[in-house]
Amino acid sequence: MRHSKRRHILGVSGPHRSALLGNLSVALITHGRIKTTLAKAKGLRPFIEKVITLAKKAHQANDAARKLHFRRLAISRVRDKKVVAELFDTKVEEFINRPGGYTRIYKLGQRVGDAAEMALIELINSSDEGYPKPSKKAGKPAAKKDSAAEEAEVEEVTEEVEAEAEAEEVAESNDSEAEEEAAK
Repeated sequence: MRHSKRRHILGVSGPHRSALLGNLSVALITHGRIKTTLAKAKGLRPFIEKVITLAKKAHQANDAARKLHFRRLAISRVRDKKVVAELFDTKVEEFINRPGGYTRIYKLGQRVGDAAEMALIELINSSDEGYPKPSKKAGKPAAKKDSAAEEAEVEEVTEEVEAEAEAEEVAESNDSEAEEEAAK
């Protein structure tokens, strides 16, 4: 079967990949954001989100044995007990009300040395709502206004513009007349 075959390979062996992602996740949990290549950031995203989900499950569990089980699963992936303790004890509070999407990736451009695409991956705060969601679907057109109403609005705007232009011309002619009288 083809289950669980889709993952970011990163050009390294399996144990190297798990060590790499574990170290990147330690840095991300510790610092809140890290700068790395785009491929590593995209590979780190599902890895760290699964670890954060384990922390949320442990926080919501009533049984001490289940809490310990989730913590041990996270330690087996991240391999740093202090960072896992920090995530499970303090940082999990930021993600309790969030259903998923705990990280954000920003593209930074190319690195100078080897032109590798760089990215910034960060943990999203609980106060960060992201961009505002559209209220209506974009595919449906809005209700059409009457053509008479549209023409009336256009006429009002053009009349206002014409009135402003006339007022400016009168002011300019008055200024030029005043200058001529002052010159005499």
